[in-house]
Amino acid sequence: MRRTLLPYLWPVLIGVLAAIVLLNAFPQLIGTSAPPPPSAPSSTPALVQSDNENQSREAPEVRQAEPITRQQGPASYAQAVERAAPAVVNIYSSRVVEREEHPLMSDPFFRQFFGDDLPSHQRMLSSLGSGVIVSDDGYVLTNHHVIRGADQIQVALRDGRETLAEVIGTDPESDLAVLRIDLESLPVIELTDTTRVAVGDVSLAIGNPFGVGQTVTMGIISATGRSHLGLNAYEDFIQTDAAINPGNSGGALVNAEGALVGINTAIFSRSGGSQGIGFAIPANLARNILDELVTRGRVIRGWMGIEAQELNQELAASFGLQTPAGVIIAGVVPGGPADQAGLQPGDVLLEVDGKPVLDPRRTMSEIAAKEPGTRLPLTVVRGGERRDVTIELGERPTPKPRRPNRE
Repeated sequence: MRRTLLPYLWPVLIGVLAAIVLLNAFPQLIGTSAPPPPSAPSSTPALVQSDNENQSREAPEVRQAEPITRQQGPASYAQAVERAAPAVVNIYSSRVVEREEHPLMSDPFFRQFFGDDLPSHQRMLSSLGSGVIVSDDGYVLTNHHVIRGADQIQVALRDGRETLAEVIGTDPESDLAVLRIDLESLPVIELTDTTRVAVGDVSLAIGNPFGVGQTVTMGIISATGRSHLGLNAYEDFIQTDAAINPGNSGGALVNAEGALVGINTAIFSRSGGSQGIGFAIPANLARNILDELVTRGRVIRGWMGIEAQELNQELAASFGLQTPAGVIIAGVVPGGPADQAGLQPGDVLLEVDGKPVLDPRRTMSEIAAKEPGTRLPLTVVRGGERRDVTIELGERPTPKPRRPNRE
């Protein structure tokens, strides 16, 4: 009697279909840092955080690129890559984490079998990302999440040189960090003016995806001014379909002439790999953060001291408003600028500095861009009545760093 393999293949086919359904059921936004390859460099941990309170630095001189000419595209982008790629570096960060001790190890009966040779409760974790050299004096831009919690950061250039990096400062709310390396004759990238970036421009992503080595991918600028992604507190992303994968975080997004357009930060993915939706922090924003972190050691932002909630049509009607323009002040920080100005929970903020609040996140970003001490006129609705209030902005408190998860 002839046998058939069909009964044995059914379980395999069902398993494959189940895996495909699960992968496609949970799309997510993820950062693009990745574990390092087995050959990633490692050495004894060293302190990397610089003491910005006791030193004064001048803003680094970055190289400004000329505006691109939008004509017929070239057959090759080798020249653009040759200009930009040497300034893109690999970043290996490592940190020591505590391991949970097994409950049995607290029992003296079991501990006696180990004596003084108890297993260590620490282990070294490493991650891999990318960075971009933006000045002759060794300043490197990368993502905050690439170096978060690191005890040691090692930078590897395309020409084979490697060195430890000093952390000049980080800004978790924009997911940017500034490092500094001490090497001679550094390759430096030029920065473009991202207000001139247009949808449809050619874009090249340069980084070290999956630790395979420096890689260049090509696409176009898919959109600008992307926000409401839930990635950072302040979002103004450039979207591209150039392939970006884990390990590309902190790498360069450049134009057809090799000038820096943005710092690659995250991808939208169902599977964890590139699906043609990547996000980069614009070069203009990155340059501002660079100057702030180098000269001040931190990013100083204006702050109202409120907790804002978006206004929908139903809530707008309950406040006697015809359109859902504005935000509800859901909470006021005691002693903060809003509290001192007399704002209360339940007020509806309609205008800031004479401008209507149409997009709450954009309004909060505009407020953050102002210097502390700036006086702003506000228009609010309280109990159905419009009121004019003047507020003096404070400095936004630095967010408390989150401890890395135990692993």
